[in-house]
Amino acid sequence: MGDLANKRIVLGITGGIAAYKACELARRLGDEGALVQAVMTRGAQQFVTPTSLQALTGQPVFTDAWDARIDNNMAHIELTRAADAIVVAPATAHFIAKVAHGLCDDLLSTMAVARPRRGCPLLLAPAMNVEMWEHPATQRNVAQARDDGVVFSGPASGDQACGEVGFGRMLEPAQILEDVIATLQPKVLQGRRVLLTAGPTFEPIDPVRGLTNLSSGKMGFAIARAAREAGATVTLVAGPCALPTPQGVERCDVRTAAEMLQQVMARTATVDVFIGVAAVADWHVARTSPQKLKKTPDAEPPVLQLVPNPDILAAVAALERPPYCVGFAAESERLLESAKAKRVRKRIPLIVGNIAQDAIGSDASALVLVDDHETVELPAAGKLVQARRLVAEIARRLGGSRAG
Repeated sequence: MGDLANKRIVLGITGGIAAYKACELARRLGDEGALVQAVMTRGAQQFVTPTSLQALTGQPVFTDAWDARIDNNMAHIELTRAADAIVVAPATAHFIAKVAHGLCDDLLSTMAVARPRRGCPLLLAPAMNVEMWEHPATQRNVAQARDDGVVFSGPASGDQACGEVGFGRMLEPAQILEDVIATLQPKVLQGRRVLLTAGPTFEPIDPVRGLTNLSSGKMGFAIARAAREAGATVTLVAGPCALPTPQGVERCDVRTAAEMLQQVMARTATVDVFIGVAAVADWHVARTSPQKLKKTPDAEPPVLQLVPNPDILAAVAALERPPYCVGFAAESERLLESAKAKRVRKRIPLIVGNIAQDAIGSDASALVLVDDHETVELPAAGKLVQARRLVAEIARRLGGSRAG
């Protein structure tokens, strides 16, 4: 079962060179379990054919507002009433202007206006030349559409088909897919600001060696994505890891525990929730070598003097007005006992425990949540599933979303 299982998605395609990416997006939406109904403008058919989209979706493609295949000849009504979302990719400057002003001169634009706005969100993935994107009229239209509740996915900055470089490039299908999924998730943290840490830290010994651990960062990155899906503004402070940044999340890369502490403390005043997921090294080397420590046949091994690292979670919890703090306890034994003791020691309201050897580097994990009043067990599941469960539990304790 994918994240879009049993969801009905109308995929609108307008006339731009990025229309070829809509074929990949249609496939990815289907892979996540969605039933995809393609609707193409006349311009879109200059770039890709209805036959291609029909083959990828398994559904007849609609291109005409007067299509007689609809019994009552009202395609703009019938195709939107069963839809869970309308996604337009690419969305040209012309189409965005029509949406902003409520113009209906073809099937797709009429559907955008006729859709039930409370039950069928409209997501646009802009694609156009940089000058067109930055034109004051386009920016006014985008602002108006946003005010009207339209969701925008992108655009990105990069090389464009015309040979120029700048904003206006359509996001890749995987990024748009992530935005579609996020749009349909419950907004239990709407208006909240979330700061979290993820991944390992690396404490240098010399220019090429260091103290670190096996944390992959997968759990922290999954929580960042889940919090953003839930409507929060999310900042992720990440130790060394090669994971892609979740769509819509601000990322700050650090290396050492001291750097992580600095970046976290610089942001705590403006956040509602802090989640310390990172596996922060307990110690760093007192004196790092400026040169590589070389092994020679008769040399003694170097003696490393270790100094405790700062306790980032405890430092945030000790603030005069701390955010709601959530800690993680990765234990190898006596999980519940250790998690409860750590929560009290850190003076935080909620701690999440897991078995380290089962969770580190894995795509799945079992979790236990401990606060002042209850213990909640989350059976083993994929980390994104667990992240969404955790976000829901945090929202329940906070009292849900609030106005932005």
